[in-house]
Amino acid sequence: MRKKIILPIVYGIFGGLLPVLAFIAYQNIENTNQKKKTSKELIDGNKFHHARLTNYSGSELPIDFTSASENTLNSVVHVTTKVVRTTFQRDPFQEFFYGPGAGGKEFKQYGSGSGSGVIVSSEGYIVTNNHVIEEASEIEVTLNDNSKYTAKVIGADASTDLAVIKIEGGDFQPIAIGNSDHLKIGEWVLAVGNPFNLTSTVTAGIVSAKARNINLLSDRSKKDIVPIESFIQTDAAVNPGNSGGALVNTKGELVGINTAIASQTGSYSGYSFAIPVTLVQKVMRDIIDYGIVQRGYLGVQITEVTQDIKTKNKLPNLKGVYVADVIEKGSADKAGIKAGDVILKIGTKEVNSVAALQEKIGRKRPGDKVSVLIRTSKGVEKTINMILRNKEGKAKLVSKEEIKKNVALGASFSELTKKEKNELNIQSGVKIKSISTGKLKSLGLLPGMIITKVNNEPINNIEQLTSKLNTSNRGILLEIINNNGKRDYVGFGL
Repeated sequence: MRKKIILPIVYGIFGGLLPVLAFIAYQNIENTNQKKKTSKELIDGNKFHHARLTNYSGSELPIDFTSASENTLNSVVHVTTKVVRTTFQRDPFQEFFYGPGAGGKEFKQYGSGSGSGVIVSSEGYIVTNNHVIEEASEIEVTLNDNSKYTAKVIGADASTDLAVIKIEGGDFQPIAIGNSDHLKIGEWVLAVGNPFNLTSTVTAGIVSAKARNINLLSDRSKKDIVPIESFIQTDAAVNPGNSGGALVNTKGELVGINTAIASQTGSYSGYSFAIPVTLVQKVMRDIIDYGIVQRGYLGVQITEVTQDIKTKNKLPNLKGVYVADVIEKGSADKAGIKAGDVILKIGTKEVNSVAALQEKIGRKRPGDKVSVLIRTSKGVEKTINMILRNKEGKAKLVSKEEIKKNVALGASFSELTKKEKNELNIQSGVKIKSISTGKLKSLGLLPGMIITKVNNEPINNIEQLTSKLNTSNRGILLEIINNNGKRDYVGFGL
């Protein structure tokens, strides 16, 4: 009798638990699915390239480039941009009665641009040149099958002229990623892009040189950045519109991002330049994982070892890179490197040019350990192990939370000193420290400008400002003080 009573109770309890257990299991699955993927999981081209490259046999040179072209075309996209410059004309009469910004009118100027991009993730992440999307208010991506998508900027890096954008969707075809360190002078390469808006164009050439520095980024940007130039030089035909497109080897693997041409006319005349994919990988992974590039610095001022420097400093040969100065409390200073030393190797690789050294260090993050072979000013060779630091002298990576507190819409900020507030006769405000591709840059804001109010509310600190800019889903009116000390207003929608 007791057994008959107990069994229904057990069955009832078990039956009641089943929905609860199912709900918990579902929640765990949902939480797992919602976990943000890292760049290691997202950049998945190499998972597919072996299956796609079955026509390639070992070191044997293919007799044509058809396989490499076919494997690449669907991973290279056409990027078109719209540029909208907004100016705000104030109405002093309305402001007198109704407050700052009242009665003002917006005036817009429109422009456009185009370039190329390369799909690096089946989930829609695309790498391109920073200068392709730098001023963009809207970005449209056209795939090889002519389907069109609206893209958003994930992040950009003016120092390398790279940017990552994203389109929504799935099952996009990512490119197979190679290793630019393995490229040899004279090796065949293909440039794939959209010159002059001619979509899906493939040209061929050879690697003419590596680790080229042509002072392109410093001339182009005119900003307070540290340009990293170590270009692959080719004679594959590259023209306006190819920027951001793929440089691939004969296996169809990405080895560089095309970025520039050397020409008196602005069109191809025999020389083109690409950012090596080893550097591209580091930058795009940082942008996907953090939103900014986490860059380690040696903390030295360097120059090529010329014949004059060799003679003046009684150097035994022209090898290495000469240390002209050492930045106080930087990585090199803390490791014991002195002005007058010569850097011969980074790790196991010889560095005989500024560009080669910059590329090697440009792949590193703060906190990375680096082995450096130097020849001291006294002629003694020794290996120094050092820990790289960021611009602020810190060896730790900046957390996503800290980045979010200090960065918004492509700009970073700094607090105003009491002296600055007194000079401008203001009680509140935050200064723009640096600005890269994003909404604020597209509006014409510049480093040094001060944001005093958001929607007529005074801004007292950086976190208050970034919180408003990062979380707002409506129109924003900024009260600013420009670099001439003049008060102005900028309005925009998010």
